[in-house]
Amino acid sequence: MIQMLQGNQVTVRYGSHAVVDGLSFHLKEGQWLMLVGPNGAGKTTLIETIAQGTSYSGRILWKGRDIRTLKSSELAQKIGVLSQRNNVGYAYTVEEVVGLGRYAYQSGLFSAKDDDGKAQIEKALEMTGLGELRHASMLTLSGGEVQRAFLAQVFAQNPQVLILDEPANHLDLKYQQHIFSLIRQWLKEPGRAVLSVVHDLGLARRYGTHAILMDHGKSVLQGTVDEVMAPDILQQVYEMDVYEWMREMLAQWQ
Repeated sequence: MIQMLQGNQVTVRYGSHAVVDGLSFHLKEGQWLMLVGPNGAGKTTLIETIAQGTSYSGRILWKGRDIRTLKSSELAQKIGVLSQRNNVGYAYTVEEVVGLGRYAYQSGLFSAKDDDGKAQIEKALEMTGLGELRHASMLTLSGGEVQRAFLAQVFAQNPQVLILDEPANHLDLKYQQHIFSLIRQWLKEPGRAVLSVVHDLGLARRYGTHAILMDHGKSVLQGTVDEVMAPDILQQVYEMDVYEWMREMLAQWQ
């Protein structure tokens, strides 16, 4: 498998405090890498760092090339980022919001040339089931529809890697299932990979192929989801019997 992203001793400090502390990782084609761990572990900071939104030491490589050498438009064609909160303050239509994902493909500041743009926008609207809402104002949509619109924007961007920060946060169960199923479908195309922060360990285990368990900015363990989410490892980090808690919760439905 092709290695797409690699981090070497990535460190992010706020003053004297290391929020991400000497963390190394790799993401290969076809993988869905879940970042899991308690609140304050540094998960969101790590993905903000990969997206070049935070200063850091160490190196992050895109297929062996230091990501800091990429122009912003190059980076946007390779990596798409979906935040957990997307505020809509203007009455853009769904289609207009999805179309913003093609910005990186414009050939110049005053040029709107994007030969593949229309097809990618149509494909993104179809994948997310938003075709009938393309002319609707974003201000009239439900929370699940808004999140799907921004996911469609990232799909239209047509990156090789998706980076997701709690993609189904604040959504009801139906939309959680829908969003994660859409991402799994997107991942089936060759040359793609996903890196996401997920607090729900059930979702992480169901959809992830690999995981990094973080605590206090460090990597506790990396590997397949089954390896990382072993009972003794989770109990060590979460300071509780996670498996027993999950069984007790599930027993209510039996």
